[in-house]
Amino acid sequence: MGTAAGGERSVPRYVQIADEIVQQIRAGVLKPGDMVPSESELVERYGVSGGTIRKAMVEVRASGLVETRHGKGSIVKDRPPVRHRSSDRFRRSHRRGGKAAYLAESAQSGATAKVSVLYIGPMEAPEDAAQRLGVDAGAQVLARRRLYFRNGTPVETATSYLPWDVVKEIPELFAENPGGGGIYARLEDHGHEFAEFVETLQARPASKAEASALALSPGAPVVHLIREARTAEGRVVEVCDTLMAADQFVFEYRIPAAD
Repeated sequence: MGTAAGGERSVPRYVQIADEIVQQIRAGVLKPGDMVPSESELVERYGVSGGTIRKAMVEVRASGLVETRHGKGSIVKDRPPVRHRSSDRFRRSHRRGGKAAYLAESAQSGATAKVSVLYIGPMEAPEDAAQRLGVDAGAQVLARRRLYFRNGTPVETATSYLPWDVVKEIPELFAENPGGGGIYARLEDHGHEFAEFVETLQARPASKAEASALALSPGAPVVHLIREARTAEGRVVEVCDTLMAADQFVFEYRIPAAD
């Protein structure tokens, strides 16, 4: 890196380019939904190498103002990410009001949400889910796989695993639409009152298959979230294995300052 007069370090060219693109977005020159110019266009505009432009776009993506979709390039985000409020999203009052968590959160952010059901039916429990559910690995469970869209873009996949002895007497859980309030409302209707939800999160790069499912660039960041739904009796009656496009969600937690 070069040094400017007076001994100050000069700003790398890729940083200057990134700053200019970010300022264009914030000033509305590049509007929500607009495509960021392609690498070849930026190379010609700024007279630099493709490597410099790629480094600049890493900085632009880090700003959170664009999303990069495989085969489409980088697009200026049209709405803020969905705010994932763990302390609020599973309140019983929401279920009684017929609100599913993802749809309610998306509506609050001004986004158009859609859920596509990929599979509902029996499945052998994966080892991790079986351990959390307290059943033998390979035991039959009910699996519910969904793909969630936000403004037409896939942003989340989720698979719920539920013990067979719990679900076999609840026919609504085998339907694409289990009714107002979702599967948690149906479980509570049948006496499984929830005491708490425990979530474990890990941020990591997406695998090739995961990137394809969420239309992400290879290696894009994702959040792997596993949730246990625990009843007042202490039983885990659902494990939800979720993969989320990291740039589409903001996670908010309330942590009591208890003694």
